[in-house]
Amino acid sequence: MAYIAPVNGDSQPVFALDTQNGPVAPSTSLAGQPVQPQGPKLDFFRLVANTSVNGEGGVTEYVANVLQAVQQTSTVAMYQVDGVAISLATYPTGAFANSTTNTSSAVMLAAANITYTGFQLDSCTSVGFKLST
Repeated sequence: MAYIAPVNGDSQPVFALDTQNGPVAPSTSLAGQPVQPQGPKLDFFRLVANTSVNGEGGVTEYVANVLQAVQQTSTVAMYQVDGVAISLATYPTGAFANSTTNTSSAVMLAAANITYTGFQLDSCTSVGFKLST
């Protein structure tokens, strides 16, 4: 069977997001470089409301308004609503960081806490994404 040696292509990552911009040279070491990343680095937050927000998923309802408020500063990559909690993954990382105290949870809570009758966000943590139970 005939064999044709490839003249292009290598095992280097096509994009090394958050480390370099664009393709990597073939002579560059692979050590510590992500290969085929699934997307940008994300920040994770968990917002806790004063009451259940499960039924507030309509176009102009509470959850949509919170997402729109957050997206004034960053992009919401994914979110999960579970009872009183709204878990978010946002990018770019550090979009809600306070330059003096680096308290991203407080900045996120202030950005997301919109005026909506009967609902308010009581707390925010940046410990990770909570999947529904």
